[in-house]
Amino acid sequence: MYYSPTYGKLDLASLKGIISSFMSRDKKGRYEIIVGTDSQKVKTKGHDFVSALIVHHVGHGGIYFWKRQFIEKTISLKERIYQEAIMSLETSENFISFFKLNGISKYDIQIHVDIGHNGETRDLISEVVGMIRGSGYDVKIKPAAYGASKVADRHV
Repeated sequence: MYYSPTYGKLDLASLKGIISSFMSRDKKGRYEIIVGTDSQKVKTKGHDFVSALIVHHVGHGGIYFWKRQFIEKTISLKERIYQEAIMSLETSENFISFFKLNGISKYDIQIHVDIGHNGETRDLISEVVGMIRGSGYDVKIKPAAYGASKVADRHV
């Protein structure tokens, strides 16, 4: 299940219809598909992960959807960052397979990772970026990773 601030709770068929309709309004327009995941430790034992799927109609706004997963165990920062990256990769793969028939999958997907040159995550940049690029995706880190650090972060 995905959620949208505009459309509420959505099943996959509804998600597909909304995205297809949004992208068909301007077939010559430029679109960016962005996926980002952010997480937060919760008071109880575990972590809350939110993945955002953003369809940006460049110069004309966009729409986004998000889904949540809760992992009930204590994990290190490194494990958490890797889990965020893996969830973003899974969301991207699901998007491509789900939209393959509509021609939407021809768009390159950017994966935004909530890591940057400042802070504790800087040592993970080459590993995580390499993993995502090795999977065939363009990757952005902070401060350009707004899909993770701004959109997904809103719902964690």
